[in-house]
Amino acid sequence: MLRVTSSRATKGLQFSKVAFFVAKRQESAWASVQAAPADKILGLTVLYNNDTNPSKINLGVGAYRDNDGKPWILPSVKAAEQVLAKTETNKEYVPIVGSPKFNELIKKMLYSHDEAGKKLLEDGRVLTAQGISGTGSLRVLGEFVRTFYPKSNKVLVPNPTWANHVAILEKAGLTTGKYSYYDYKTNALDEAGLLNDLASAEPGTVILLHACCHNPTGVDPELEQWDKILDVVSQKQLLPILDMAYQGFRSGSPIDDLAILFKFNKAVVDGKLSNFLLSQSFAKNMGLYGERVGSLSIITAGPEETTRVKSQLEKVIRPLYSSPPSHGSKLVEIILSDDTIYQQWLEDVRVMSDRLVEMRKLLHDKLKNTYKNPLNWDHLLNQKGMFCYTGLKEDQVKKLIDKSVYLTSDGRISIAGIYPANVDNLAKAIHEVTTN
Repeated sequence: MLRVTSSRATKGLQFSKVAFFVAKRQESAWASVQAAPADKILGLTVLYNNDTNPSKINLGVGAYRDNDGKPWILPSVKAAEQVLAKTETNKEYVPIVGSPKFNELIKKMLYSHDEAGKKLLEDGRVLTAQGISGTGSLRVLGEFVRTFYPKSNKVLVPNPTWANHVAILEKAGLTTGKYSYYDYKTNALDEAGLLNDLASAEPGTVILLHACCHNPTGVDPELEQWDKILDVVSQKQLLPILDMAYQGFRSGSPIDDLAILFKFNKAVVDGKLSNFLLSQSFAKNMGLYGERVGSLSIITAGPEETTRVKSQLEKVIRPLYSSPPSHGSKLVEIILSDDTIYQQWLEDVRVMSDRLVEMRKLLHDKLKNTYKNPLNWDHLLNQKGMFCYTGLKEDQVKKLIDKSVYLTSDGRISIAGIYPANVDNLAKAIHEVTTN
């Protein structure tokens, strides 16, 4: 006997099926994702922004500020933007390793000021590629080392180092370890610990070195200490990666701050080193934070090897971001190729560096002479660049935050966050938490 199901019953059955499937779909694919820990530095900015105290101070900022505490677009960058607005003809993709003009100008900027660097250029031993600022450049170098460096997949980084270094290198597939760097008792370089740790490293280990203005401590080796470091690196056949994010902020001159690079160039020419790698950024010294423009360099054995390495570097970059952005690199090209704008840039860097030095002196003077603080604050003057390790303890940092002074728990402060209008309040707060 043929049974006919009513349309109403059929619709009810269909609705039940739909409801069943809808119910199954309601659980998100990301339901099990846990919230990540807040970024320590960016988290400070959130706390600062939510603070209603009109005298609040943000010492976690990782970007330059002027004497009014405001962001500063460099006059040289403004001039370059005006030129670009008149001359730009396209927004086309650039090659995988970046604009050829950009890369040639970077080579000239980095390697044409010393005889050894010139020799490396003449011998075709310098491969330069445009990178996505320092972070992207270092990530690409990490990927390249992991894939093609046969001796080791371990990178030693200084203790302490920039918070993002370990994550960048480990996401590239490398393992990380630490070498001694900072002496917390003296607020200075732990030279003995550093040299001992490097001497104890396995031959061929990769080592990350800050070229100048160490982040977060502001402590740099002196030139004679760099000679000792290079001796150990040579003896142990370590592979150095130089990270140069603050070129110009140590001395006030982007050229003078290449002194360490000159030593590495000479070590290669003299046969003490076979290779090294360099990550470089224009975020700080051109104020191009949001443009994400920088470079990476790989020192090779010669032109034939350079060609092979470039071909593989393109294979590394292509699936990561295909090709780098062009706007920031066009600005850099103009600044480095127009003599008038270039001279303005050198002056801009000097202005930024001088202001940071002046704020160090002012804070030191307030603590020592105005508030008669009994502690030794000379490390404020001895450390270089944008950051300073104050020596403040975690409980003192918490008390400062209660006073609306925001800094990281390790006592690191950004000198860029200090300006004439807030330095007295800062010195007073530091004096109170270190004496009470």
